[in-house]
Formats: sequence, structure tokens, C-alpha cells
Amino acid sequence: MPTALIIGASRGIGQELVRQYLGQGWRVIATARQENHCAALKELGAEAHQLDVTDVEGCAALGWKLDGEHLDVAILNAGVYGPRHDGFPLQSDFDAVMHTNVLAAMRLLPLIAPMVCAARGKLAALSSHMGSLSERDNPTGTLYRASKAALNSVLIDTAQRFGAKGATCVALHPGWVRTDMGGQGADLSAEESAAGIRATLAALAPSSQAAYLHHDGKPIGW
Repeated sequence: MPTALIIGASRGIGQELVRQYLGQGWRVIATARQENHCAALKELGAEAHQLDVTDVEGCAALGWKLDGEHLDVAILNAGVYGPRHDGFPLQSDFDAVMHTNVLAAMRLLPLIAPMVCAARGKLAALSSHMGSLSERDNPTGTLYRASKAALNSVLIDTAQRFGAKGATCVALHPGWVRTDMGGQGADLSAEESAAGIRATLAALAPSSQAAYLHHDGKPIGW
């Protein structure tokens, strides 16, 4: 039975990924910040662990709990958008966005990657097309864009370290999705986004080089 790890699965795309992998007969390990969300994930059939990705001790503890796992797919989904304005950023906003979207990846990806290598699996970080430097066409969402560009850098470095050992690393843009972050006017449902992500990961050929892809598999320029 293949195993998937979904970090950040309390709602939206993360929770839908849990549902869909379980529906396909996978064993699923999932994390959420709150105990009640972990309970809901267990009711779905997942193995749930409580985790705040901004907590260094919690990240280290997850690595210890999962030590020895073979992960066919691991997806770092946890992320925040931050302020909706592009004015003078507050320190608290900067810290919240960068700690969640970047620092967590710097801590978690090196812990998870060896488990993905063990299965010669896929290691994905939910990024955004807004993090692209070469395809940027407007300056809105500056803080979020900066965080996703930094996340992409962390993902590339992870591929440099672990790609040759068996982890195929990919930064994924989930699309504009009808979630708390994307809003109700977005193009895609969480179900459609998650299905695209699963299909893209399944079709992704093993590689030691990091990829940057839309949820439907179309490439994005770094």
C-alpha cells in the first residue's frame, strides 16, 4: 500500500488531498494545527499528527515520529497569504508569512526528504505561480510573492541535496482555488485542484532536478 504525507490538512486543498488519496486506497499520514481537526482527519481514515509548522520543536518531533517511513508522496501544503494590501508591511505580518511559508519548509523538507528517497517518491511543496520571477506581470501580493519565491529556492536546494538519492522534487501551483485564501470567485474547486495535483504527481517522471508546475502539469518558469 503506497503512503502519502500531507502537511497542513485541516481544510481546503490539504483536506481534499487526504480524502482523495484515501479514496484511492492509499495509507495517508496528515497533520493539522488543532486537535479537533486531527480528530476529523482520523475519522476520514488518516493517521493524524498535531503540528504547528512554525513551532521548531513540533517540526523536529514530527521527524522523530515518522522516522523510518517510506513516503511515496509527501506534500507540504501549509501556507498563509498574509495582508491583502501592498503597503508598508508590519513586522508581525512579515514574520507570520515568512515563518509559515519559508522557515517551515527549511525545517521540514530536509526531515521528510530521506523518507521520500527511501520510496523513490515525489516531494512536493504547494507554491504559487505568484512566486515566479520570470513570469511575473504585476506587483500585487508582494509579501506573498516573496515568500513563494523563497519557498521555490528552498525546494530547488532540496532537490540539489536529495534528488540524486531518489526524491523527485516539485513546486506546485494549485491554481486559483475556492478556499478561504482564494475566495469564492476562484476558478477551481478544491476537489478539482487536488485531483490535478494527484494526477500531475503520478505522471511526473523521476528526476534529480526540481520542477515547477501548474496543478495540471504545465511548466512554470522559475
